[in-house]
Amino acid sequence: QVQLVESGGGSVQAGGSLRLSCAASEYTYSRNCVGWFRQAPGKEREGVAAMNTFGGSTYYADSVKGRFTISQDNAKNTVYLQMKSLTPEDTAMYYCAAEMGWVCRAGRPISDDFGYWGQGTQVTVSS
Repeated sequence: QVQLVESGGGSVQAGGSLRLSCAASEYTYSRNCVGWFRQAPGKEREGVAAMNTFGGSTYYADSVKGRFTISQDNAKNTVYLQMKSLTPEDTAMYYCAAEMGWVCRAGRPISDDFGYWGQGTQVTVSS
């Protein structure tokens, strides 16, 4: 069964940190490209980070570079998104998605390229 489950969202003040987790079923984890996306009300879904879990290559959107870090724990079939120095502009529903490894070659994750999605976790940053 294909399954992705996000957790770790919440409400923090500006400058705070959160770590999001994306736990994958073993089958889904074989989809080596994992992306983190976010969508704020009234805005398009934005790909903020991606990782090829086989080779370890990563991508970050300019808006989060230096503040967010994507990492993996293969023993737990889990990909993390560590978020620091959060601002109100980071407020959004955050989703993880997975697909075949070649998708990560594009660099910036494109939501239409990903076939497996989690249900999302809300991140709210107050000023």
